[in-house]
Amino acid sequence: MTREDRRTVLDIIQSTEMFTPDEVAVARELIDIYLDQPQQRDYCLVVAESEAGQVVGYMSYGPTPLTEGTYDLYWMAVASGEQGRGYGRELVNWLEKTVREAAGRMILIETSSQPKYERTRRFYTGLNYKEVSRIPDFYRRGDDRITYVKSLV
Repeated sequence: MTREDRRTVLDIIQSTEMFTPDEVAVARELIDIYLDQPQQRDYCLVVAESEAGQVVGYMSYGPTPLTEGTYDLYWMAVASGEQGRGYGRELVNWLEKTVREAAGRMILIETSSQPKYERTRRFYTGLNYKEVSRIPDFYRRGDDRITYVKSLV
């Protein structure tokens, strides 16, 4: 991700209507940390581009603090009009390859139990991520945190 991608990525995040205003603010903060502090190693951001070279998706990931070989996929979004065309799969496949090359062992993904995330949860299970935990009412009453994992070894 480059500084020139910032506005497009923020537009994608907001246009999906999947994230609350607070979540959008956190995503913006992480984007700015990534762009303004290139020496940091906590957050890595990448974009997916269409064949025409347009940014159509993004992903934020990083090594899980205090672990050996564990990575978190923090954020991912694909432009509403581009969903279902393989860009999300391309981003996750790229992440898995990158983590393997870094001798990573596993990738964790956390998401919400809200009905609007059903398609997201099916996406992850379709990529062979397994649900390994569910914390009831984590985000708010009736909104569980679901954690998926994929072992790469």
